[in-house]
Amino acid sequence: MDLEQIVKQIQPIRSEWVEKAREHTARLAIPPRALGRLHDIAERICGISGALEPDVASKAFLVMAGDHGVVSDGVSAFPQEVTGEMVKNFLRGGAGINVLARQVGARVFVVDMGIIADVDPGHCEGDNRLHICKVGRGTGNIARGPAMTRSQAEQSVLQGFKIASELFSAGAQLLGTGDMGIGNTTPSAALGTALTGTPVDQMVGRGTGIDDNALKKKREIVRRALDINRPNPEDGLDALAKVGGFEIGGIAGCILAGAWHRRPVVIDGFISTAGALVAHSLCPVAIDYVFAGHCSQEAGHRKMLDYLGLEPILDLRMRLGEGTGAALAMGVIEGAVRVFKEVLTFEDAGVSKE
Repeated sequence: MDLEQIVKQIQPIRSEWVEKAREHTARLAIPPRALGRLHDIAERICGISGALEPDVASKAFLVMAGDHGVVSDGVSAFPQEVTGEMVKNFLRGGAGINVLARQVGARVFVVDMGIIADVDPGHCEGDNRLHICKVGRGTGNIARGPAMTRSQAEQSVLQGFKIASELFSAGAQLLGTGDMGIGNTTPSAALGTALTGTPVDQMVGRGTGIDDNALKKKREIVRRALDINRPNPEDGLDALAKVGGFEIGGIAGCILAGAWHRRPVVIDGFISTAGALVAHSLCPVAIDYVFAGHCSQEAGHRKMLDYLGLEPILDLRMRLGEGTGAALAMGVIEGAVRVFKEVLTFEDAGVSKE
């Protein structure tokens, strides 16, 4: 399928199943809506799956990796080589996402969407997997021209859709998105500004921890990128091509795959939400299938979430990326589903409602 065919086949979540789930929640042997948003989460999972016996036990992460030409302009506190080195660390099982994914019983898969380095999956330890889906060896410098061609942008989204679809077909019931790419908060901020209309100063943050001078320069670079490339705010693929990143396109594809397969997707922080903005531009209804794992400390993340109408499950002042916030949120989502399925009704528990 091409992108247009995928989008045409995506349908809203089943509101009748959400209503049936709410009726079931009202019968549970607890005070009405006493567990707050846990009830909302479980009921939306029912709407996504079209069942009152939803299951999210089989969990997986796709950590999308890509490099960025704009790093040469000094937008990051870390050198570009760190992208490839961290990919190797993910495959060894030694990164933050690996630890937190193990805690919730989620598998971690890494996707090389376009890093500069070559990583040999055969030389990696552990049982994690690497998918090589290079769209290019890093994007172009968005401060001087487009990040990629429109064809490459579409390819990145389709690659993400394909990999996520394979996981869903293999039995994954809950998918988390993560990212790795030195400098990727810069294209994410450019996308956030272009697609939400938020001013640059409110969207651009410190990323990996740059100082005040570097932050000022980073904001100037994002302004320059937007002025030079003029991304179309009504066309997510155009914005992705002009100021985005290969891994951001891959994340957008994961979200579209979740909606196409009727499976929930938990997005992580700033970069994953930039991918969600692209997915939303391509297919607004796809966001029905998305849970925002957390709100990061990055300046514009809350603006992005508000634009998408997503309320974060957690707010722990995190800014690591990788999928770490989404991993923690998966535990909350599974807890919500278990409450919905395992708490007895008033009738079954022999408890009077009066």
